[in-house]
Amino acid sequence: MATIRPSSDLRNKYNEISDFCNRFNEPVFITKNGKGDLVVLSNAEYERLCSKAELHRLLDEGLFAVENDNSSPASDVFSDIERKFGFDRV
Repeated sequence: MATIRPSSDLRNKYNEISDFCNRFNEPVFITKNGKGDLVVLSNAEYERLCSKAELHRLLDEGLFAVENDNSSPASDVFSDIERKFGFDRV
C-alpha cells in the first residue's frame, strides 16, 4: 500500500520519512494542497531503479541491433573481450 504524506511532513517529520524510505526501500508520495506533488526515495533505491532502467536500455539496444542484422557472432564478441582484457582461453 502506498505511503502518502502531506508536504508539511517533509519539514516536520523529515527523519521519519527518511527512516521509512531507507528501511523499507519504498517510496513516500508527498501531496501539496491535496494533490500528488513529489515522490521521495532512498538514495539506494533511486540508484537501483536507475541501474535497472540502464539495463533495459542496453537490452533494447541489443535487441534492436539483432533485429536489424547489425550484430556480431558471440564467438567474435568473446574473442574481442579476451583480447581487450588479456584473458586466456581455456
